[in-house]
Amino acid sequence: MSNTATRRRRPEVETLISERRIKRRIEELAGLLNRDYAGREVVLVPLLNGAIVFVADLIRHLDFPVFLDCIGVSSYGSRTVPEGLVFTKELRIGIRKREVIVIDDILDTGRTLKAVHRRLQALKPASLRTCTLLDKPSRRQVPFEADYIGFTIPDHFVVGYGLDFDERYRNLRYLGRLNTETSTGSKA
Repeated sequence: MSNTATRRRRPEVETLISERRIKRRIEELAGLLNRDYAGREVVLVPLLNGAIVFVADLIRHLDFPVFLDCIGVSSYGSRTVPEGLVFTKELRIGIRKREVIVIDDILDTGRTLKAVHRRLQALKPASLRTCTLLDKPSRRQVPFEADYIGFTIPDHFVVGYGLDFDERYRNLRYLGRLNTETSTGSKA
């Protein structure tokens, strides 16, 4: 297949937040977490798969002892609008009476984080907070606010830095706005 044919089929991704800005903001978030959790042991719970890149960079800047366990949650499938919520992986580490921070890539409708928060709260942690790389408040459908937010963004479908469209674009080093008109139905 020629490069021209590939370019026609590949959706356009416009840079929304540069790699440099992401790195700087992660260091700032880590500073806030280091201040708030100094000397305490914390269980970090990233949501699979989108938060993996974010938590991998964030964890390297944390100065307090951490445990890491993931929860698998899926809500998008191959679409740009959320579908039903499915838990695909449960915690292995016990969190009862422990400090817990849920890490997610994006707070959008609020449905996913609210469901995860409710599920983890039932396990009776000492504290339960959330840290998201992105917040898109204009899309909120249920009331939920993150405790730590990297960036607040407008209502764009974003990819890169762990966020995907149909499992693609996670490897971009920046966050980009996906042109969904050219994405719908395309399989690059």
